[in-house]
Amino acid sequence: MFKNYFEAPEVEVARLATAPVGSKAHTLSTLPVNIRGPVEDLMIELPFAAQSGYTVVVVPFDSYELTAEEKAEKPPIRRYRTWWRCLVIASNHPSYPVGGNRLAIGEDEIVRGTLRTLEVPAAPANADA
Repeated sequence: MFKNYFEAPEVEVARLATAPVGSKAHTLSTLPVNIRGPVEDLMIELPFAAQSGYTVVVVPFDSYELTAEEKAEKPPIRRYRTWWRCLVIASNHPSYPVGGNRLAIGEDEIVRGTLRTLEVPAAPANADA
C-alpha cells in the first residue's frame, strides 16, 4: 500500500540528474550521500565549496518550515526537501567568511557533505611539574 510513499535513493538521483548539466541539482546527482540521520548541530564541510578548492564548514541549527505546497506534496515525497539555517564555522571562501554568516542550505546538499570533527590541541605540559 505505501510501497512508494517516499522517494527511493535511486529515484532521487534520477530526478536530480534531469536538471541541466552544470547546475547544482545535476551535480548533486553525481555525489554520494555521506551523512545519514539527523544533521542538526553537526559540523559539515559543504561539497560545492570543496569542488571549487575552498573549504566551508557549517553547522545546521534550524530547519525551515515546509510551505503549504510542500506539505501537500503527493507521494512519492521527496527524499531531502528541507532547508537548513547554517552557521559558517570555518571557511577560506571570500564570500562566506566566519563570523556571523548564516546560510540557507538544502538538506540534499548537506547530506552529501563531509562530516568534520573539532580537534582541540592538547594542553601544554606544565613546566613546573
